[in-house]
Order: sequence, then C-alpha cells, then structure tokens
Amino acid sequence: MKEHIRTAIIAALKTLKIDTVDFVVDHPTDKRTRADYFSNVAMVVAKQLGQTPHEVAMDIQAAISDEHMHYFSMVEVAAPGFINFHLQREFYAEVLGAIFEEGDNWGRNNSQNKAQVMVEYTSPNLFKPLHIGNLVGNIIGESLTRLFEFNGADVKRLNYPSDIGLTVAKAVWGLKKTDGDPRDINQLGEAYRQGSEAYENDEIAKDEIVEINQALYAGTNEELNHLRDSGILTSKMQLDGICKKLGTVFDTAIFESDAAPRGVEIVKNHTPSIFTESDGAVVYEGEKVGLHTRVFLNSKGLPTYEAKDLGNFSIKQSVYPDWNTSIIVTGNEQTDYFKVLYAAIRDVFPETKEKTLEHIPTGFLTLTTGKMSSRKGNVLTGESLLAEMEEAAREKAAETRTDNLDELTELVAVAALKYQILRSAVGSNMVFDKERALSFEGDSGPYLQYTYARINSVLEKAASVGVVPHIDVIYPPISDVEMLVYQFEEVIAAALHERAPHKVAGFLTELAGAFNSFYAQEKIADATDEYAPYKAAIAKAVAITLKNGLWVLGIKAPERM
Repeated sequence: MKEHIRTAIIAALKTLKIDTVDFVVDHPTDKRTRADYFSNVAMVVAKQLGQTPHEVAMDIQAAISDEHMHYFSMVEVAAPGFINFHLQREFYAEVLGAIFEEGDNWGRNNSQNKAQVMVEYTSPNLFKPLHIGNLVGNIIGESLTRLFEFNGADVKRLNYPSDIGLTVAKAVWGLKKTDGDPRDINQLGEAYRQGSEAYENDEIAKDEIVEINQALYAGTNEELNHLRDSGILTSKMQLDGICKKLGTVFDTAIFESDAAPRGVEIVKNHTPSIFTESDGAVVYEGEKVGLHTRVFLNSKGLPTYEAKDLGNFSIKQSVYPDWNTSIIVTGNEQTDYFKVLYAAIRDVFPETKEKTLEHIPTGFLTLTTGKMSSRKGNVLTGESLLAEMEEAAREKAAETRTDNLDELTELVAVAALKYQILRSAVGSNMVFDKERALSFEGDSGPYLQYTYARINSVLEKAASVGVVPHIDVIYPPISDVEMLVYQFEEVIAAALHERAPHKVAGFLTELAGAFNSFYAQEKIADATDEYAPYKAAIAKAVAITLKNGLWVLGIKAPERM
C-alpha cells in the first residue's frame, strides 16, 4: 500500500510538472486523524515552488487520478500541508480474509528468497557459566535469524564456542588443584572460579596456567587433554540444555580449537603480503584503511582472537560457500574490533568484497534492583538469571488454568526474559525489571501470551453458541484493531531492514492493547448479534498475528493460560 500511494503521488507530481523529490509515506502517529497513511510531499516541494504547503497539498490531492483512488474512501489535506489517505472499509475485510488464508504464513514475504545468511551468535566460553552477554546475544541473534526466515532467507545458525585458550587453561588448572570432576558442571564452574582468581592474584599460579595453556594448544599432555575433553562435553551438554529452553537449534558449531590452527596457517601464508611482523608478533596494520593495528599471532606464535576469528570465517565459508551475508552478534564493545577483522578478511578473501559482512552489536543488561541472587556466587550469569525467572514465573503460572504447570512456567519465564531484552533497540543498553517482565498486564511477554490465550478462549466460547468467524456481514465501524493488524507485513519488513526486533515487540503490544480495548466494548460470543461473526473474525486475525509475531521474537504462544 505504501508503494501504491507513492506511485499515485509521483504520477500526480508529473501531472503538475513538479520534479520528483524524496518524501515520506507512513502511518500517522496521531490516531485521532483516523487516517491510515500520510505524506509530507507537499511540505517538501512547497519552498521550491514558492507556495504554501497547504496550497501545494490541495493541488496534489486534486491531481491524484481515479485509477489510483480505488483503495481509498477519502484523500484529505491536513494542516499545515499533510496529505492523509483513508482506506476503503472493504479493504479491512479483505485483509482479515487474507490472514485466515495465510495462517502461519501471514506476515511472511520473499524479499530475501535468494539470500543465504549465516548468523553467528551466543558463542560462549565453555568451562564457565553462561555470561549474561551471551544470553542477550542468543536472544537477539535468534530473533534476527527468524526475521530473516520470515523474509524468505535461507538462514544458517552458527555457534562459535571457545574451547581453547586461557579460560580453558584456568579451569583445567583449577580441576587439578581441587581434584574436581570435569563431568560435574558445578565442580567445573568452581574450578574455573579458582583458576581465574589465582591467575589474577598469584604469580606462580599464573605461570602454571600459561604453561597449561601452551600444552593444551600443543595437545601433547594426555592428562590435561582428558580434563579439557571431559569439561568440553559437560559444558556443551549444559549449553545445549539452555539453548533448547530458549528455542535455539544451531545448524553448525565451530570450535575455537578447530579455528585456531586454520587461522595460524592463513596468517603465516599471508605474511608479509597482508600481515607484518612487529616485535616478534604478527599484526594487521589497520591504519592503512583508517583503522588501528591488531595482533593476530602473539610473540609465542599463538593465535589471538583475531587469528582464530579469521580461521572461523574460513571454516564457515567452506561449509556454506553460497552465502550472501555473514552476521556476527556480539557486544557493542567489540565494534572497533570487528572493523579491523572484517578489513583483514576482505584482504585475505577478496571474493567477499561483493558480499555483506556485518557485526550487530548488543548492549549491556543491568537490573533495576541490583544483582539477583545467583546459585553460582556473587556474579549474575545468564544461567542464574534464567533460573531466577523460572522460579518467579512458577508463581505466576500457578494462577492460570494450565494443565501443565512445568511447561507453562518455562514458557512464561522465557517470554518474560526475551521480551524485556527485545523491547529495546538492538545495541542499546537494557534495564531488566523482573516484576515488569513477569506482568500479565501491559508491556511484557506474558501479557502477549495471555492475550493470545484469552482470544482462543473467547473463540471457543463463541463457537459453543454457534458464532464462527467470517467476513460475510461487515461490521460498519472501522475498529482500531483492524487499522493495526494489516500493518504486520510492513512491520516485519521494516524490522529486518533496520535490524530492529523491537519494532515487532512494540507492534504486538500495541495490537494486544487495541484488541483488549475492543473486547471490553464488544460482545463476540453473542448469537443474536449479526455482526458477531465479523467481530470473531477480528479476534481470530489478531490471534494469528500475535502467534506469528511471537514466533519471530522466539516466544511460544500457549493455547491456554
């Protein structure tokens, strides 16, 4: 519809012999206008014509041809020169019918149907509790992959866990000192904590950990290798369990231990053509492209994160050679890092210059009331936050009509957590409010779940008295709900283009609020009302839209609550 309006305006400008300009076609923020779209075109061209915006708007309105008017009940001029477009009543009924027909496909489009997109996210350090940043990255990354899928892309989900390096060496050192069992996730976490503390405060321990790190890279010490391999298995099982709760299943996992030797080989093969030696290390001189220098091999010849990421990319490209876009979701503190890394990748792999390399930054998550209690100590982790949410969600779930308390507890906890993160623009810092997150009223994930379940209950009640959703007899007033629900397709497209899942979250919340206001004023399960089936059709369209939108956010919509 936006494109139809834009075409109509451009044709009118041509009729008036006015040069085409950049102008806006969008939905008005002031709902009192009752308009579906507005354009600022008259205000853009008024100055060059030496006329008032209102005069120009009147001329453009008059010049819109009849062939472009069939969707509109009215095109009007509003001060100081906006042009407002009102859609025909029948248009909304047609949209409801289209929503029923498309069902789970409502909102999808094929704008990305020729794209293969690799999205790398979560990517934790094994041997330690899941960091809160990795949890945020998982939630944002999963939603972005679903946005790409909803826009028709072939998406490959990738995880890049760290299973080699100082983090692992600290944990292995701790296991040796505590005689810990690497098959026990709690003992593994305690071993890492002790190793990390010793590395910071004990020079002798630090030297031992550095030696362990070198030995693990060399792979020559069977005892150390066994501790590392067992710890990897334990950590991966823990990670898989968390990801399953969050609704993420990765297509490919590439481990740092596999990426490291590949990265070392690439750096050595491109020295001195791309990389240069400096004080015993090997670096990429980013200054030559307006960036900064970064080390890829340290003075001991070991790969840094940079070299490992180079190897990681090489493996990704070999697994998915037909990719068009490669995205990595990590914290915004790594923005400058990825500028240098991508510059190096462009130099090493010239074929990537025609493709898209993108870093999507995530912000920091803080709490409104200080740190929540953590079962693993004083540090708030992703695992402890999820566990805390499940514990609190159980009380909420117990108040509902669910047949499976455990299942609903998990669904509500995940919805509460994900929505509070996804309601903010990607890259911005987030303030997590547990009480708000778990509320069944207003701006929250459980509120959207509850609205969906409530509609299902209403439709069941309506069916019991013979009211079935259909659009044969149109309810005369245009409801706010109808003026919103058809915008879902536009929201999905815009959310992907802008990498903005928060647009979907905000839209669903506005839609749920509009429906609940509608339901408070209208009776749906009323067999004596000739418009009840149309009202039921509105409810059904909202339910489909909520379910599909929640799926994009990575949130399940329970049928009952």
